[in-house]
Amino acid sequence: MRKLLIVGNWKMNLNASEASLLVHRLGQAVKHHSDIEVVLAPSHLTLQPLSLQIDRRKFRLAAQNAYFRDEGAYTGEVSFNMLRELVHYCLIGHSERRHIFHEDLPMVQAKMKSAIRNGITPILCVGETAQERADGETRQVLHDQLSTALANLTAKEVGEVIIAYEPVWAIGSGRLPVPADVKTVAGYTRSLVGDVFGEGTGHSLRILYGGSVTPEVITSFLDGGDVDGFLVGGASLNYQEFADIIDNAYTWQRSKGE
Repeated sequence: MRKLLIVGNWKMNLNASEASLLVHRLGQAVKHHSDIEVVLAPSHLTLQPLSLQIDRRKFRLAAQNAYFRDEGAYTGEVSFNMLRELVHYCLIGHSERRHIFHEDLPMVQAKMKSAIRNGITPILCVGETAQERADGETRQVLHDQLSTALANLTAKEVGEVIIAYEPVWAIGSGRLPVPADVKTVAGYTRSLVGDVFGEGTGHSLRILYGGSVTPEVITSFLDGGDVDGFLVGGASLNYQEFADIIDNAYTWQRSKGE
């Protein structure tokens, strides 16, 4: 069984003291489960102090974004090279980066290569807008996002990549796709990757669901969505809700006898 992964994306929230307090409370509320990986993605500002504070038996860190150049005259940017001693993961291609900051497919591709070059595992975010969904373009959007982001990578490198399916229309809206639709997307993703990089790579790929994730939806998506975890937004800022998400995932896992 692929190891479950739960990622909390704090987005542009919490100053240094608030982030430290949340980690403290998470440390008290979250139980250690060796077969569930829990990742926190705070702001760049707080990554370094939190790297010293977190209980590494329970948590790993992810960056929310990075620039693809290793160094240079790029005022205000943070490179993957700068992050490599602090984080295991980095979000790449999140819809907010694509749609608010206009990061196009070549930019996402360059970031994927830079992350892997610097030993950081990409969490590649893909997903369609409401209009693209209404127009029946979900598969084409996913094809374009996946095929460009994974271009020129080896099967071994792709096997380490995490795919996070986040339908843009679901993020922060309270609206959810039905698990069967997520399962269809997961199946298409595995098939697409398998066709290019080998069936084994497609099968081993860890796929997360993200978009209005709450403790109440965990079991239904794990049961019916062919997913291996979740990319959690707003609920990750509430230590009790985030702990409940992890507990519900663990309870589901135990019920399957894995």
